[in-house]
Amino acid sequence: MRFVRRFISASIGGALVAVTLTSLSAPATAAVTRHEAESATITQGVVEANHLGFSGTGFVNYDNVTGSSVQWSVDAVATTPVKLILRYANGTTTNRPMTITLNGQPIAANAAFPGTGSWDAWQSMVIPATLTAGANLVEATATTANGGPNVDFLDVDATAPPQVLEAETATFVVGCVVENNWPGYTGTGFANCDNTGGSGVEWTFTAQQAGSTNLTVRYANGGTTNRPAALAVNGTIVSTPVFGPTGAWSAWQTVTVQTPLNAGTNTVRLTATSATGPANLDSLTVGGDAGPPSGTDWAVAMVESTMARYTPSTIGGWSYPVGLYMYGQYLVYQRTGDRRYFDYIRNWMDRFVDTNGNVSQSYNNLDSMLPGRVLLILYRETGQAKYRIAAQKIHDRFATYPRTSDGGFWHATSDSRAGQLWADGAFMSMPFLAEYGEIVGDSAYAWEEATKQIVVYANHLQQPSGLLRHAYDEPRDETWSDNVTGLSAEYWCRAIGWFGMATLQILDVLPADHPRRAQLVTIAQNMVRGFATYQDPVSGRWFQVVDKGNRADDWTETSCSSMYAYTMDKAIADGYVAATYQGNADRGVQGVLNRISLGSDGRTNLTDISIGTNVGDYAYYVGRTRATNDFHGLGAFLIMYEQTRT
Repeated sequence: MRFVRRFISASIGGALVAVTLTSLSAPATAAVTRHEAESATITQGVVEANHLGFSGTGFVNYDNVTGSSVQWSVDAVATTPVKLILRYANGTTTNRPMTITLNGQPIAANAAFPGTGSWDAWQSMVIPATLTAGANLVEATATTANGGPNVDFLDVDATAPPQVLEAETATFVVGCVVENNWPGYTGTGFANCDNTGGSGVEWTFTAQQAGSTNLTVRYANGGTTNRPAALAVNGTIVSTPVFGPTGAWSAWQTVTVQTPLNAGTNTVRLTATSATGPANLDSLTVGGDAGPPSGTDWAVAMVESTMARYTPSTIGGWSYPVGLYMYGQYLVYQRTGDRRYFDYIRNWMDRFVDTNGNVSQSYNNLDSMLPGRVLLILYRETGQAKYRIAAQKIHDRFATYPRTSDGGFWHATSDSRAGQLWADGAFMSMPFLAEYGEIVGDSAYAWEEATKQIVVYANHLQQPSGLLRHAYDEPRDETWSDNVTGLSAEYWCRAIGWFGMATLQILDVLPADHPRRAQLVTIAQNMVRGFATYQDPVSGRWFQVVDKGNRADDWTETSCSSMYAYTMDKAIADGYVAATYQGNADRGVQGVLNRISLGSDGRTNLTDISIGTNVGDYAYYVGRTRATNDFHGLGAFLIMYEQTRT
C-alpha cells in the first residue's frame, strides 16, 4: 500500500535613517516573534509602501550601494537556538547578496537574494543562529553596489524541537502489549491494544512553555473499519480522531491535533471509543510540523504559483535549477493535460533556441547540460527539428569532453575543476544522454556511456554505508580532497539525491539485457539501504550532512529529502528493493509535505532548501542559506510528488 496515493486526491485549481526598534507584531505562535524592517535601524535606505504584499506598515528599500543595511535588536531570556526568517523581494533579475551578522559576527556571508519575479513577490530566507541572553543585534548588509533587496521583516522562531515519545515506553491503559511483527515502526516496537473500548496508552512529558502545540500520533490500521479513539490532554478530551484504515498493518500514517499544553508536566491519554480497540500505536510527537491540508494537489498548486510569480521571460536563464523545475512541470502537464503548463515550458526554452537549433552555450560544465532534457521533451512533443539539433550539440560535446584516467567526465573543464567527479554531475548529464539514445538515436553509444559514468562515479564515491561522498579529485590537489583517496570528507545530501535519481531514470531507459543493468540496480539498492539508515525518525526527512544529524547545527533539507523519497518509492515500485522500505519512503514524502504551505496570497511556499553548493567542509554545508521556493527544491518536489501520488 502506498500512503501518498491515499493522502492526496483532489486538485485545486542615500539618507541615513535611524529608528529604534520599539514594537513587535503579534507572534505567529508563542515562540515566533516578528520584527518589522520599517521599525529597525536603517542605514542608507528608506521605508516605502509602494508594492503589494508587505507586512506591517511598509518595507525597507535599500539604497543601491555597498554597505546599506537594516539592523534589528532581538531580546532573548537565555541562550537560545533559533531560526532567523528574513522576508524579502527582488524585482530584478540580478542577485542582491547580503551578509547577515549576529552581534557583529557573520552567520551567512554574502548570502544570495536572487530575483523573486517582481517587487510584489515576497520570499523568505531561513538562517539558523543561536541568540545569547539579553539584546542581540541582527544586521543584513548589502555586499554589492546594487544594494540589498526590499526587506519586509525578520521573524525569530524559537520553537522548541519536537519530542518523540514512543508508544512502547508509555503507560498502558487496560490491555496493551509491545509488538514488533509489522515493519516500519520507530523505536523498538509499537503498542497493540485489546479490541475493547477504553484500551489505550498514556504519555507523560514536560513542555518548556505553555501554548498551543501540535500532537501527532503515528498509527497503523490494517483493518477495513475506523478505530476511533479519544485524545485527552491533562484529563480533558480535546479530540476524537477516527484513525481510519491505512491499507496494511505495516502502512503507518499520522493524525495531528493542535491543543494547548501547560508549562511543565502534561499527560496525553489515547483510548479507544469502540469495541474494535485502537489502531496499532507507534509514537506521539509533541511539537513540530502540523502537516499540509489534505485534498490539495500540491504539484498543481506549485506550478500555478510559480507561473503567477514568473513569466517564461523572468523565471531565469539557461540553468540547471530552472531546467530541473521545467522537467518537473512537464510531469505535471503529462498528468493533468493542462496545455498552459506545456506552453510555458516551450516559451521558456524558445528564448534560447533559434530556428536553426543554435543555443549560446559551450557546454564546458555538466551543469549546463541538464536543460537538454527539456529539448528532448519538446522534440518528442512537437517534432520540430530545432530542438533535436540543439540536443545533438550536447550529445556531440561528450566526444571531446575531458575525462579522468578511468573515463569519468570532469564536473567542468575549467582548471579549478580539472580531474574532479561530483556526484551532482551524474544527474546533470547522464539521464539526458540515455534519453537521447531512446528519443533521437545512437542508443548503443548513449546507453554505454551513461551506464559507464554511473559505475565510474559510484566506484569512487559510494561507500559501504550506501551513501556517496560529494566529490572525488583525481589530482588530489584540492583543499577538500584526501591525499590518499582523493575524496571529499562529507556526505552532502543533495549530491547523493541527484545521483539516486539519475541512476533510476537511466534504468528506466535501459533494455532488460543491458550488460550494466545489474550494476546500476546494485548501486541503487545500496543507496536505498543508506537512506533508510540515516533518515531522521522525527521529521522523516534527511539532514544536510546526511550522517551527522546528531549535531545541533545540522538541519533537514527539503530538496534532498524529496529526491530520497522519490528514489526509495521508485526503487520499490520498479522491483529493485523490498517493499519493507515503503514506510521510509512514505515518511519521507510526509516530511517534505510538512514543508509546503499556502501563503496569505494563496501561493505555495516550500521552505528549507539549500541554495547551490560547492564542495566544502561540514561548517560550509550546514551554513548554506536555507531558502524558500528555490528551484532546486521546487523541481525535486514536483518529481517526487508525481512519482508518489499515482
